[in-house]
Amino acid sequence: MHRLIAIFSVLIVSLGFVLAEPGLAAETLRIGVAETDITPPEGFPMAGYYHERLATGAIDPLKAKAVVFDGGDCKAAWVAGDLIGISRDLCIEVRRRASAETGIPAEHIAVSATHSHTAPDYYRDLYGYLDAKSPAEGPAPYAAKLVDGLVAAIVKANEAVQPVVVKTGSAEQQTPVSFNRRFVMKDGSVRTWQRLDNPEVVRSAGPIDPQIALALIQSAGDRKPLAVLSNFALHCDTVGGLLWSADYPAFIAKGMKEELGEDVVSVFGNGACGDINHSDPTKTERNKTDFIGNSLAETIRPALSKLEDVEAPSLQVRFVTVDLPLQEVTGEELERAQELMPRAKAGEKTDFFELVRAYKAAVLDRLRNKTPHPAGEYIGLGLSRHWSGLGASLPVEVMTITLGKDLALVFVPGEIFVELGLAVKQGSPYRTTMVIELSNCVETIYIPTRAAHAGGSYEVTNSMVVPGSGEMLVEAALRLLRESASSE
Repeated sequence: MHRLIAIFSVLIVSLGFVLAEPGLAAETLRIGVAETDITPPEGFPMAGYYHERLATGAIDPLKAKAVVFDGGDCKAAWVAGDLIGISRDLCIEVRRRASAETGIPAEHIAVSATHSHTAPDYYRDLYGYLDAKSPAEGPAPYAAKLVDGLVAAIVKANEAVQPVVVKTGSAEQQTPVSFNRRFVMKDGSVRTWQRLDNPEVVRSAGPIDPQIALALIQSAGDRKPLAVLSNFALHCDTVGGLLWSADYPAFIAKGMKEELGEDVVSVFGNGACGDINHSDPTKTERNKTDFIGNSLAETIRPALSKLEDVEAPSLQVRFVTVDLPLQEVTGEELERAQELMPRAKAGEKTDFFELVRAYKAAVLDRLRNKTPHPAGEYIGLGLSRHWSGLGASLPVEVMTITLGKDLALVFVPGEIFVELGLAVKQGSPYRTTMVIELSNCVETIYIPTRAAHAGGSYEVTNSMVVPGSGEMLVEAALRLLRESASSE
């Protein structure tokens, strides 16, 4: 009965969105871009897997890249960090500080992660940093640099706003670099990470999204390139090891600088890639990071000259809160987690899916209950100053930033399946639509389709929300986009 009430409650999506006033004339649109360094020190824990890894150095720097949109009566910002995810605590703190320093409304600031798996596991560090009653002794924690870097990128971008021309369009990635990683098996089940030479595999369980959505920002006077915004659906999990890396977006950035100049800022928003990775199921070897990034950059290069101007780029920002029901967690699951996680941390070999379920139980418990189970002490994800003990649902946000009738940025939480991103694009009234996942919160983890929930496997096992949650996000996004388009 409790779950039934929760499910019905999510049908009442918060109507408290703010409709920003459209911008003034086309020539008044101003945009600023900036980037800062957020690379952690050596020895800091790395994110992405179910065992502790301490970084020994860096391949390339991790960065925060910001875009500030100023339409006269309306302002908005998007900052993308080379991080595995954006905790709700991090989003709220960055918004609070950036808003105070720039005057941009906090709810008009989108904070997203590129989903690099060679980025910091910052959750526990941030939790301690935000505890004003117990300030850390000694050197400032990495969380201070992380928050400062994200905020500074927005502040610098705000200071750099200037009249611009925005050109949009897309390119089709022909060289195969992305693959649906879920497969239908002969017994009717779905399994993740299979190869086609497995005689039990019937077919891929879903599509990919080969589109690279693009926006080129140029100064209005001399058409000098300022930034390239790109959006592609592929997990940033191509590096591995113990060195910090921004993954394949670093090679896209390098390619854009080679094409347009060293001052160009390349801002990457990961698309709906919850079920997409870089492992070609027809081959034994995976594509390498440089091959993926360079291939995407080579696809983007010729497309830049074919992008079309955004006509009358009035700025609108809309957002809505959607209550996604959390899955339930049992005492038995928590007891099993408490038994399993210390063994895994000590190096004992454990069943992978059992460990995933243990982590999930601990995170769910933290989100649902104000007095969490001791099992949670072994992980940082789910530690939250703002969302601890929320109860039966997560109040996530869907946010849109639109320019005229031509460009829409759609910010959604968690790792959403590619089918959901495609549904938003197909239903969008905008010529170019970027669906940017892992925005403003990561606590949902995976958000599969309703059909995928029936199939099961890793992503479903590692989802915090009930079936149908992804479809609710699609409905909310399309409603916002249609309202924006109809007001133009």
